[in-house]
Amino acid sequence: MGALPQSILFCCDHNAVRSPMAEGIMKKLYGFETYVQSVGVVNDLEIDGFAIAVCNEIGVALSRHRSRSFDEMEQTGEALSGFDLIVALSPASQRRALDLTRLYHLTVEYWPIMDPTGLGETREQKLNAYRQTRDQLMDRLSTKWRQPQ
Repeated sequence: MGALPQSILFCCDHNAVRSPMAEGIMKKLYGFETYVQSVGVVNDLEIDGFAIAVCNEIGVALSRHRSRSFDEMEQTGEALSGFDLIVALSPASQRRALDLTRLYHLTVEYWPIMDPTGLGETREQKLNAYRQTRDQLMDRLSTKWRQPQ
C-alpha cells in the first residue's frame, strides 16, 4: 500500500459514471486527506441516474455532480500539472491523459474498471451492474491506499 497522493484526478469517457463514482467514493473514504476531481474525455452526458442510486446506497451523494471534460477543466484554470496522480478508468481516457501529460512528469495509471452502461435489461439487473462497478472502485481504492479510519 502506498501513501495517499496529495491530489488525484479520475477520468473516464463522459464523466458520468465511473470517474464521478471514483471521485465520490474517494472523498467518502479519505475525506480531505487528498484533493480529488474527475473529468471525461468529452462532456456530452449528465451524471447517470443508476450511478447516483448505487452510490446513495453507501452514503456517497453524486446528484450534485456536474460532468466536465479535460478541456473544460483547463479552461476553468485547473491544470493537469497540478495533480500528483491521474487514474484513467477507460482506454480512451488513458490515451487522452497520456497525450495531455506527455510534457509533464505525472503518473498516469490505468484501472480496468467495468463500464456498466448498457448492461442488464431490468432495473434490478442494471443496478447490479452498477453495484459491481462501485464495488470494484471501492476495492481498488482500499487496496491501493491504506484502509481508511
